[in-house]
Amino acid sequence: MVFDFKQEPGKVRSSSKRRPFGEPLVSIITPYYLASTYINQTALSIFNQTFPYWEWIIIDDGNPEAELAVLNELAAQDGRIRLLSQNNQGPSIARNLGIRTASSDIIIPLDSDDLIEPTYIECLYWTLQCNPDAAWAYTDSVGFQKHEYLWKKSFSAEAMKKENLLTCTAAIRKKDLLEAGLYGSDEKHYYEDWALWLKLLANNKFPVHVDYYGFWYRKTESGGLHSTQQNKDRHKRAMEIVSDLSSRIDTSDIQPIEYPRYKGINFAPPRKWEWNRPLISDKEGKHRLLLLLPHMVMGGADLFNLDLTARLDREQFEVSVITTSSSDSGWRQRFEKQTDEVFDLTTFLDVKEWSSFIHYFIHTRGIDTLMVSNSYYGYYLLPWLRKEFPGLAIVDYVHAEEMGWRAGGFARTSAAASDILEKTYVCNEHLRQLMIHTFGRRPDDVETIYIGVDTEEYDPVGTPAGAIKSTAGLSSGQPVVLFPCRITEQKRPFLMLEIAKKAKVRLPGIIFAVVGDGPQLDSLRDCVYKERLEDTVLLLGRQDDMRPYYRDSDLTLICSIREGLALTAYESLAMGVPVISSDVGGQSELIDDAVGKLLPLLQKRERGMDIETGTEYSDAEIEQYVEAIFELLDDPVRYRMIKETSRDRVVKGFGKSHLIEAVSIALQGLHEPEMKQCRIKKSVDLANFPRLVDDYVSLYCEFQQLDLDINWILNQPFGPQVGSHSSSDSSSLFQSRGWRLFQKYRNFMDNTKIGRRISLLRDLIVNRGG
Repeated sequence: MVFDFKQEPGKVRSSSKRRPFGEPLVSIITPYYLASTYINQTALSIFNQTFPYWEWIIIDDGNPEAELAVLNELAAQDGRIRLLSQNNQGPSIARNLGIRTASSDIIIPLDSDDLIEPTYIECLYWTLQCNPDAAWAYTDSVGFQKHEYLWKKSFSAEAMKKENLLTCTAAIRKKDLLEAGLYGSDEKHYYEDWALWLKLLANNKFPVHVDYYGFWYRKTESGGLHSTQQNKDRHKRAMEIVSDLSSRIDTSDIQPIEYPRYKGINFAPPRKWEWNRPLISDKEGKHRLLLLLPHMVMGGADLFNLDLTARLDREQFEVSVITTSSSDSGWRQRFEKQTDEVFDLTTFLDVKEWSSFIHYFIHTRGIDTLMVSNSYYGYYLLPWLRKEFPGLAIVDYVHAEEMGWRAGGFARTSAAASDILEKTYVCNEHLRQLMIHTFGRRPDDVETIYIGVDTEEYDPVGTPAGAIKSTAGLSSGQPVVLFPCRITEQKRPFLMLEIAKKAKVRLPGIIFAVVGDGPQLDSLRDCVYKERLEDTVLLLGRQDDMRPYYRDSDLTLICSIREGLALTAYESLAMGVPVISSDVGGQSELIDDAVGKLLPLLQKRERGMDIETGTEYSDAEIEQYVEAIFELLDDPVRYRMIKETSRDRVVKGFGKSHLIEAVSIALQGLHEPEMKQCRIKKSVDLANFPRLVDDYVSLYCEFQQLDLDINWILNQPFGPQVGSHSSSDSSSLFQSRGWRLFQKYRNFMDNTKIGRRISLLRDLIVNRGG
């Protein structure tokens, strides 16, 4: 993940208006002493919180008049700010004063120069509500300014005795703080936050570790921590306090909660939290769109979601994002640039609480439109949401055919939910026809909206040529075939390797530039080395900016076994680079002889599977790609015409402006009176079958647990003794949790992807012993 340290919270005030009604639910405590340099950015990071039910108690720690004027001006901006004063006694005593006067049950200590992400309070509040035995909750942190770093470590009570794994900022229960005696007041400068965590641990309290970068810790040379570290006497005394507190801790019973976790989710029905406050958001005549997605990672589907978030007219739409699959969320910051409301449920809640949060979110934001895309949990929740929210417009977007995955992948799931959905949008006409003729969808209910590409961003005129060739040590005349993709079975990287081997014989100087990463990258690297193709196949890794790579390439190769309509095809043509592609999915709707070459898929697929089943390819399939490469490169006049046609085709029919206009019109049309009456009727009908609707979500939860259990089995380091059936062998797999699960589920999932994985596991156990 590439993290942008310049994307600090609190640089500008959010345009979203959130109204606080009722008593505060969280108290932010800030000691203040000579801190005017950074306090305004800290304030904006608080004002921008998606959860407005806070009070901010700022303690004047004996400041001069000029600093008091800054505080009074700040307090005048928001009625939720309270100012307290004391003689200069240091941050610990100041915090204790604020905690004792706080009117809420949850305390967030926040120094006057640090920052919190917009969702920080909301995530930690609900984490503590859903984990009532935990004393505090904290996020991963970002160090910035003097030193830049990302801090993510699993919590360990034992390690805390030797190293402070946490910052001072977290959401802490007031009762547990009082029970621990608050911050120590004997010393003015010491490691007060570390000592507090140790005092809580000594009382057998434990935390929840929320898995996202929610807190920004400003590193300066004038901070209290730096001052204590640099002063030998202070540091010595501080470590004496730490040592004394550590000696009181029994770590054997301290079990922290680490997210993401999937524990005890079997057959969990959807739930609702009690919430009786008015709407948080003031819609001001806008449509409120919630995108329910799997994750925020690099890819065509996620770029489509990002485009909706960024490009829909802000005067008409306000967009929020909730995700349901654990991942590295490498694009999270990109989404956060466009909307404050980005929530990855896996990072702060158990699966059984996801429905509660989504229900609460739709209710508090006044969401009127929900779009589900590639989220299995989202699809399974739809009947319940239709029952609960009669006026909510519900649509989905499907990106690809996946006939070998879960009996049709999201296309099948979309069809199953078609009585709930008001519209399904797909990325190409091929997929639309498949949904109509294979899954029985009504033609009027499925609409094609191409994802397209930003033709202003992807423009060869604005991208200098030669940068990549120069970096790679290539001559300007060497032909380059670009292979841009995730290195996985679907993309057939080993077919690309066979094509490269044959192409090299005919044109020794040809280069195949592989840009991307993925699960097969290491194996591909080994094969490149084994075949001595290092000078022909360049593995360039994942790149955030693809434009220089297209600019220095002559052709783009897409030899996938399945696609929707590849984003790389749009990008390549927009950059004036012809595309050679397998004829799969909707590729034929963009690619033909005028812009490259479309080639038939000759590899046989295993019945019911849509991924490559090996790395053996027919000579005919390899040769057709080699011929296509040379046919395009051998005729310079025709090649120049194809380049011009390539960009022209995308500009005229597949630009982002077409996408946003089509989506905007479609989403606004959902709120016509006739459509609203139709969904209200469906909601009323479903209300007659509440138990059945609820159990639909329960089945997802059980399936999710099953999948995780099987993954657990497959990841166990089984040893050579696995083949033994002896009941006396205590280390045998056949007495392990994994084997019991294996026996439990082997028949149940016989006709699914998981069933095939279990069969693979069985073969591994019997034939190779792990």
